[in-house]
Amino acid sequence: MKVIEHISKSNGTLFSFEIVPPPRGKTITAVTDVVETLLPHNPSWIDVTAHPAGAYYNERPDGTIERKIYKKRPGTIGICGVIQNRFRVDTVTHLLTQGFTKEETEDAMIELNFLGIHNVLALRGDGLNYNKQYDKSRSVNHYAIDLVKQINDVKNGRFLDELSQSLPLDFGVGVAGYPEKHFEAPSLKLDIQHLKDKVDAGADYIATQMFFKNEKYFQFVELCRQAGIQVPIVPGIKVIKNLKQFNSVPSNFYVDFPDEFVEEAHANPKHVEEIGINFAIKQCEELVNAKVPSLHFYVMNDAKSVAQVVKKFF
Repeated sequence: MKVIEHISKSNGTLFSFEIVPPPRGKTITAVTDVVETLLPHNPSWIDVTAHPAGAYYNERPDGTIERKIYKKRPGTIGICGVIQNRFRVDTVTHLLTQGFTKEETEDAMIELNFLGIHNVLALRGDGLNYNKQYDKSRSVNHYAIDLVKQINDVKNGRFLDELSQSLPLDFGVGVAGYPEKHFEAPSLKLDIQHLKDKVDAGADYIATQMFFKNEKYFQFVELCRQAGIQVPIVPGIKVIKNLKQFNSVPSNFYVDFPDEFVEEAHANPKHVEEIGINFAIKQCEELVNAKVPSLHFYVMNDAKSVAQVVKKFF
């Protein structure tokens, strides 16, 4: 099913997860081990991130998060195919504008359709090679809204070239939202206006960046509704497990922590993982009571801590 169908058919809050493809040299077992840890917690869907050659976020063994310069990580589409067809869990493939041409995007959608995958998250992405010079015969999406429009074209059977016997490809489309404002946006109001443009262009739902102050999410949702955005807005959750993440997470994702959370963790450095799990549980309890459509967990390499949080709701 599409994400929007999961949400519309549910009477309560769902649980979804986002994982990162392994670095080059690793095998698919690095992914299947994570998925198998999450399966007992009934994931409605699992996102798989994509990364152009240039940069990606990586979680080190000590739990800190870094922005690492590297070559393209392998297999986003292949990983989605394995998860969806082996584990029977709907997957959401991240599609990027930066580092990929429109032709590559169209090819990816044809391949996804072949694999039975019908959900994508349209992102601009960030990387070092997004300004690379392409053959002039090939075109590029510059912004996420351009990507949403291309996906919508494919949904309506409009391809870049005249393809004989081509049929519309039916995809559910998500876009990203930033409760604390995208770091490049001059204001939250303008950021939300750009978000509305993406929804008007065909996005079905919004998945937010991670946040640690629920009031930021609630305020964001209210401002979106005032701006005329009516699609579901799925909150993003990250479980903190050590002190170093209190520095690496804000520097990479431009988010803020509650003072009391920071103070408790620094006062009890040997128990940060437990404190982080308990904080996430309380954060999720408030969101569930507010009847959010789903809790979307940024897993990265920390499926066990996420599982500790989610199991409290079963």
